[in-house]
Amino acid sequence: MQKIMEPVFEIPYLIGVVTIGLIMLRKSNGVRQYTLYGIMAVILGCGDAFHLIPRMYSLLTDGLENHPASLGFGKMVTSITMTVFYVLLFHIFLLRYGKKKNTILTAGAYTLAAVRILLCLLPQNNWLENDSPLEWGIYRNIPFIILGILIIILFFKESKTDKAFRFMWLAVALSFLFYIPVVLWADKIPVIGMLMLPKTCAYVWIVLMGYNDLKRYNKRELR
Repeated sequence: MQKIMEPVFEIPYLIGVVTIGLIMLRKSNGVRQYTLYGIMAVILGCGDAFHLIPRMYSLLTDGLENHPASLGFGKMVTSITMTVFYVLLFHIFLLRYGKKKNTILTAGAYTLAAVRILLCLLPQNNWLENDSPLEWGIYRNIPFIILGILIIILFFKESKTDKAFRFMWLAVALSFLFYIPVVLWADKIPVIGMLMLPKTCAYVWIVLMGYNDLKRYNKRELR
């Protein structure tokens, strides 16, 4: 069942988010927040492809346990691109709500992202082996989760006055709520890994909020 379900879900996901990102880049008309949104969507799709394509191949051939190097490298790339995804979303927040000069917030977000990426690159993660240590999965995700909480709070504060993005905080929160159990327990209880599917749906929701807002913006400009 998993061999069929994952590719059926993941192939349209990868093609869809990259396509939406490219459309946004083409139709952003120089509006920086929408340009960043397009870049964000393309990075999301391309980054996830490093993990999902080897995963689909492994499921359809001789099993996940026989491809530790390709799956581990893909996880590392995806971990880094997920971090970049949220840094770009943070910048979209600053642009959208006119908070460009908030250097303290920006420094905090960049510090958390830099620490997360550095931790992802350390050899102690054993990305290319089947026995990647749980404690390093926790270490590298601490700054990532703090960054996520920061973004959730920021968008929540603006949600009452921004109809288009009123559920952005919720989509980000759901992406982390589905992601954390996978980090903690998926190695021991493999079925928990299926939570990556609703987590991915949360990412799609984030992308679609920006895409739909761009369409509304362009319609207003044509009037």
